[in-house]
Amino acid sequence: MILSPIEQGIKAKIEAVGTPLKDWDININRGILTGYNDAFIIDGKKKAELITLDPKSADIIRPILRERDIKRYSHEFADLWLIYIPWHFPLHNDPTVKGASLIAEQAFENQYPYIYAHLLKYHVELSNRNKSETGIRYEWYALQRWGANYWEDFSKQKIIWKIIGDQMAFSMDSSNLMVNNACYILTGGNLKYLLAVLNSRIIKWYSYLTNMNKTGVGDMQIGAQNVILFPIPRISDAEQKSISELVQGILTMKENNEETTKFEADIEILTYELYGLTKEEIAFIEAQ
Repeated sequence: MILSPIEQGIKAKIEAVGTPLKDWDININRGILTGYNDAFIIDGKKKAELITLDPKSADIIRPILRERDIKRYSHEFADLWLIYIPWHFPLHNDPTVKGASLIAEQAFENQYPYIYAHLLKYHVELSNRNKSETGIRYEWYALQRWGANYWEDFSKQKIIWKIIGDQMAFSMDSSNLMVNNACYILTGGNLKYLLAVLNSRIIKWYSYLTNMNKTGVGDMQIGAQNVILFPIPRISDAEQKSISELVQGILTMKENNEETTKFEADIEILTYELYGLTKEEIAFIEAQ
């Protein structure tokens, strides 16, 4: 890409001031892959039915967001719930259990009979998932990918975003929400500050400049391999305070369906200052 002088200058400032996100103390992981959503993702009515039949069912039913539910600074819970079944469940913490275990299946049926019966309705479809794995590496009733190495991160405060969209839209979750495999989660420190910068115009501009992949219809593909390269200025907790307070204000107002334009504009001003942009450079980015 051939850059104009002003583009070269802005890019140089961003990269000089910022530290790539991969060098921060954070973790980025993909959402859950069920392999067959109709079996594992249920609505609130079905959830209530299963819990009424057996209150213990609530132990393995978690709220979940889809990519379409995630907005900039907010998300919209659609009353959808994930039946969360790790490989070898309920013997998933037993390291001696390997491959598709009939013993684990029997224990699952005994301990959660109504959820087992629900999944059994989809036995054919679930068994026909990844033929090299289903029924070999894991049981037919288990999720295809359940976050074996990071499942606890879903219960932490986290930044979430959808991989494909017409714009970059990062949100925050503090409610133990799961997300599907069309989304990513980011856990670690400095989350409010990072959320502000990731949602900023300057990072959006930088992502275009560095050839963010596009789909055939022009949507952005916001993969982790792109996001970890975004240069974010490292500043102290004290220096982050004003931005973090604005973000908290936005999150609160979003929950109350209040207008957040003023707070978001204030954040844009502060992020431009972080990168040391001139009035001319700011006007250039605002015009894009």
